[in-house]
Amino acid sequence: MHIVEAIIEIPMGSRNKYEVNHRTGKIKLDRVLYSAAYYPVEYGYIDNTLSLDGDQLDILVFTTAGTFPGCYMDCKIIGGMDMIDSGEEDTKIIAVNAHDPRYMDMSCLADIAPHYLKELQNFFSTYKSLQHQVTEVIGFFDEEEAWKRICQSRERYLNWLNGDTEIKSNL
Repeated sequence: MHIVEAIIEIPMGSRNKYEVNHRTGKIKLDRVLYSAAYYPVEYGYIDNTLSLDGDQLDILVFTTAGTFPGCYMDCKIIGGMDMIDSGEEDTKIIAVNAHDPRYMDMSCLADIAPHYLKELQNFFSTYKSLQHQVTEVIGFFDEEEAWKRICQSRERYLNWLNGDTEIKSNL
């Protein structure tokens, strides 16, 4: 079992896409979704990580009720999802709220109702279509692969902090 602290940018049920400015710490409304869809889970990032797309590593968190932008949450890693967003690889770590009694006993993707995973796949496959941007969900991976990718993204972040100019960063 692996627990990480997530910083929530977008609460579940929202159509607003918020972004944290990592230089100022301010939370800005980046855009409103063009579609009638809303985020089906909490959407945030794992601090002190750097994914291949140059942003902090994304995390999707199942919980009973939505929180708020900037909320810190302990999350139990249960897997992840690979996708392509506007031609770039994009990894999403999937987790559950470690303190929600409805989810805290879950430890892998198989513990989540299959329909919830279909909702995730559908949302991330279509949420930018009215903007004429292509997104594609490639598939899911297990909690050990998710932990491996978290560790790799932490190492990438440390290398970037230490001046590795080969690493892409949007921070």
